[in-house]
Amino acid sequence: MSDPSVQTVRVNFARPFPLFPLARVSLLPHAVLPLFIFERRYRQMVEHVLDTHGQIAMAVFRGDEYRYNYENSPAIQPAVCIGQITQHERREDGTYRIMLHGVCRARVMDELAPDDEHLYRRAVLRPIEKDEQDESLVRVRRDVLEHLKSKPLADTGGAKRVLSALDERPDLPTPAILELITLGVVAPIDEGDTLYRLLEEGDAAQRARIIKQTLRGYEHLLGKAVEQYDPEAPKGVSWN
Repeated sequence: MSDPSVQTVRVNFARPFPLFPLARVSLLPHAVLPLFIFERRYRQMVEHVLDTHGQIAMAVFRGDEYRYNYENSPAIQPAVCIGQITQHERREDGTYRIMLHGVCRARVMDELAPDDEHLYRRAVLRPIEKDEQDESLVRVRRDVLEHLKSKPLADTGGAKRVLSALDERPDLPTPAILELITLGVVAPIDEGDTLYRLLEEGDAAQRARIIKQTLRGYEHLLGKAVEQYDPEAPKGVSWN
C-alpha cells in the first residue's frame, strides 16, 4: 500500500534514530505500513518517538542470528528505511497500533546499544538517496513504464493497479513511480533479496535497472505459463 501524496517530512540526521528490525524488508519510501507494537522495548520506543519527532528506522536482520538471539541485538543489514508515524492508537493493555509512512533510505553509521533509558536499539544514520532532478530521469521513467505496459506483464493484477494509480496521478515524480512498481509488482514475487537491493540503492536509475531485470524474469515465467495453458484442456490440467 502506498500514499505518495503525503507531504514531505523533514529528517534530522544529527540525532540517533530508534531501530525496529524485522526478518525482511517491510518498508520502503512512499509505502504505508500498519504495525502492531506489543513488545515492552518497542512500546517504549513508540512512546519516546511520539513525544519527539515521530520517526523510526525500519531495519532488516542479517542472517539467521535473530532466530536464536532475538532478545538481544542480532546483527542487522546496514540499509534502513526511515518511517514517520502518521497514525497511532494506544490500547488499554499498553500496546499500540500505528501506521508508518516510509520517508527515505539511510545507512547505519554507528549503533547505540540499549541502556537504562532506552530498552531498544538506536543508530546514527546517514542518507544514501541521491538528490536527483526528475528531468534527468525522463528516459528511465519511459523505459520502465513501457516495460510495465508490455504483455503478458500488463495483464497481471499488480501491473494493472500500478498503471491505474498512475492514470490518476500522472504528475508523480519518477522515484515515487519506481517505489510504486516495487511495492505493487516486485514485492509480491520477491523472496527478499531484491527488495533489500532496492532499499540499499540510493540511485534511482540503478533501482530502475534492478526493477527491469526483475520484471524480465517475471515476464519469462508468465510466458511459460501462457505456453502451457490450453483453454480446451480438462479443468485443472496443463500440458508440460
